[in-house]
Amino acid sequence: MAYYDSLKLEKGMYNIDFTKTLEKLDPSENYEGTSLAGLDAFQRQLKRFDIKVNGKNSDVIEKFFRTSESAVLFPEYIKRSVQQGLMEESVLPDITATVTMIDGNDYRTIELTEDEDLAPGNEEEEDEETEGVKLPGTTIKNKKTFVKINKRGRVISSSYEALRLKRLDLFSVALKQIGATIAREQLKDAVTVLAGSSEAIVSESEVFTYDDLIDLWGKLEPYNLSAILCNNKMMQNILALDEMRDAQAGLNFQGTGKMVTPLGATLVRASSVEDNHVIGIDKICALEMVQAGEILIDYDKLIDKQLERIAISSSCGFATVFNDAIKIINYSSIS
Repeated sequence: MAYYDSLKLEKGMYNIDFTKTLEKLDPSENYEGTSLAGLDAFQRQLKRFDIKVNGKNSDVIEKFFRTSESAVLFPEYIKRSVQQGLMEESVLPDITATVTMIDGNDYRTIELTEDEDLAPGNEEEEDEETEGVKLPGTTIKNKKTFVKINKRGRVISSSYEALRLKRLDLFSVALKQIGATIAREQLKDAVTVLAGSSEAIVSESEVFTYDDLIDLWGKLEPYNLSAILCNNKMMQNILALDEMRDAQAGLNFQGTGKMVTPLGATLVRASSVEDNHVIGIDKICALEMVQAGEILIDYDKLIDKQLERIAISSSCGFATVFNDAIKIINYSSIS
C-alpha cells in the first residue's frame, strides 16, 4: 500500500487524470478517522510538501518548485483554481437538463418524434378497459447534425521570474477570473443554441408587465417555466415590477444569490440575449450540455517553469432536446 508521504510523483500521471491516478495509488478511504480525513489525494500532497494555497499566509509560487516532485503538483493547482472560478460564475446548472461527457469532438444528440395524437396538449382520453387499442408511438433516433463543440479559454503570457515570488492566494484570484471568463463564454454558446431553436414570438406590449411573465408561463404549456434568460436591460425591467419586490424573493436572493420570480422561475442574466428578448425554458428537458473532457492545460510547460505561453481551455457544446420546451418572446415595442 502506498502512502501520501512516500508516493513518487512524475509527469506521466497527467496522461490520464492526475487526481484519479493519485486516488488510485493513495485512496482517501484509508484515512477515515485520521487527521487527514476529508482531504483528497491532491490535498494530501500539498500537505506533504507544506504548500499553502489559500489565506493571508499562503506560500509563493516558488514553493511548488523546491523539488522536482512538488513541481508536478503545480498544473493540478492551476486546473483546480480555474475550475473553481468557472463553477462559481457558471449559471449553466440552472438551464441545462443534463451534461454529457465525451471523448473527442464528434457527438450527435437524440431527437424524439411522436405520433400527432401523442403530441403534448393533444392527448385524448382513452377507455382503459378497451382491448386491442393501438397505442401511439414515439421514435427515438440520432439527430442528423453533430453538436458544435467550441473550445473556450485563455493563454497566460508571463515568465517564471515575474511570478515566482507572488503569493498563491493572489495568483488564484487571477486563475479564477480565467475560469469565470470561460463560464461566460460557454453561457453565450448556450444562448446561441437556445435562440436558434425557434422563431421569436412578437409581443404587442408597450410596457413590460407581470402579465407578460404570466403569458410566457402560459405559452410553455404543457412544460413548466423554470428559467428565464434575458440581458441586463431586460432584467432591470423585470426586477422593477412591483411583484418582484416581494420580501420572500428578496430573502432568497440574499441567501442564495439567485433571483426567483413569483412564478418560481429563476432569472438568468445573459448579455448575449438580444435586446427586448426573453427566453423561457423548462430546465429539465430543454438543453443538453456536451463536454469534451476536462479543463486542459500545458502541464509539461508548467512543470518545467516555461510560463511564457500557457493555454488553458475547456471544450463543450450545446444541443436542444425538446424545442417545444423553449419559448422566445420579442417585446419589440418596449423602449
